[in-house]
Amino acid sequence: MAFFRRKPMDKNRKPASNALFRRKKFCRFTAEKVKEIDYKDLDVLKDFISENGKIIPSRITGTKAHYQRQLNVAIKRARFLALLHYTDLHE
Repeated sequence: MAFFRRKPMDKNRKPASNALFRRKKFCRFTAEKVKEIDYKDLDVLKDFISENGKIIPSRITGTKAHYQRQLNVAIKRARFLALLHYTDLHE
């Protein structure tokens, strides 16, 4: 069985020097104390849809799983009722 040696850490190097600045993720709905996500609130729903029309995953947005499930249902309902476009090409 092969063992891999770890490279010794350079103590002079800062950990964030080679990475881009990343903002701490937080759940927007928990911070605002939202009970339910409404499919009629299009401004909120558009923030969680990519330019291709895909729903942005919670690992990127920081949304908690409880709210991510509600968000998915709300976006799909709004699309079905033609409140939201499936893609930006359908404008």
